[in-house]
Amino acid sequence: MNQEIITGRHVTLRPITDQDTENIVRWRNSDHVRRNFIYQTLFTPESHREWLRDKVGTGLVEQFIIHSTDADMDVGSVYLRDIDRTHRRAEFGIFIGEESQMSKGIGSECIRLIVGYGFATLRLHKIFLRVLADNEIARKSYEKAGFMQEAYLKDEVCIRGCYKDLILMRILNPQEGYHG
Repeated sequence: MNQEIITGRHVTLRPITDQDTENIVRWRNSDHVRRNFIYQTLFTPESHREWLRDKVGTGLVEQFIIHSTDADMDVGSVYLRDIDRTHRRAEFGIFIGEESQMSKGIGSECIRLIVGYGFATLRLHKIFLRVLADNEIARKSYEKAGFMQEAYLKDEVCIRGCYKDLILMRILNPQEGYHG
């Protein structure tokens, strides 16, 4: 299990632990976080602990708690999931759970830090993400961090009875160059 702590200017990313379960469940089930997730199922302490055991504990996911050093509080989570060490790629995900800490640049700094970690430490070639097409704030943040649209998927997911479009975005390791 990952033990690395990543320090930025305004945030510190520390490995997630079982002690974070209460916050993760509260954050992930809040309306402002959940509405932007593809999977709308409510989290429970049991489902979170299963995620920790089966995904984080096996190295398929590297997940961190976002600690705002300015506010001196834990505010959300950022992760690389479904890490494929053969093809050297992983899926990026983030959420700011403390609504009072949104729009303060925390997400942008976390994206930069976790992408750097993925390329330098995990030696990934590609980091990708899926974002709901109508989540313009997130899309612009990802583009600002260097992610590029790779595909637009029409009616890809059904959320609360409505089909929604998804955008796939990616960033390639700049140290390796682009290979087609």
